[in-house]
Amino acid sequence: MSSSRMWKTGAAVVLCAALAASSAAWNQAQSDTAHSSNHGRARIAFTHALPKLDGDQLKATLVEVDYGPGESSPPHSHPCAVIGYVVSGEIRTQVKGESLAVYKAGESFYEAPYGVHLVSGSASQTQPAKLLAYFVCDRDAPLSTAVPEATPTGGK
Repeated sequence: MSSSRMWKTGAAVVLCAALAASSAAWNQAQSDTAHSSNHGRARIAFTHALPKLDGDQLKATLVEVDYGPGESSPPHSHPCAVIGYVVSGEIRTQVKGESLAVYKAGESFYEAPYGVHLVSGSASQTQPAKLLAYFVCDRDAPLSTAVPEATPTGGK
């Protein structure tokens, strides 16, 4: 092959690579523009660091919890980290050692593994509430275990 022909072939390869890179850059710019226009449709609802987990056995489970007006769960504990997202209504929640909190639709909260969940239920006596609970586990275990209710002190 003559040096002139090799030069033309090389130039053609460089030109094609430049066009491909230019096309990729254009597509990325369009994607970035489209992504930024989705800003009104997507939001980060919650972020929280997770405890150290065994990455070989990770499993996520999504549980939908429906509480009728005034309903609540008995005291319980979860062996896994839980992120709660209130879909509708208002949820009352309290983990042992923390203050009672009320979360409204669109709000999220975090529960550390093995926290004793003293209160979980609808915050309203007249309206139901719906909660999505995202469990992030690194082992097989029941998602929830009962915790005996505390007995009052100083009484019979």
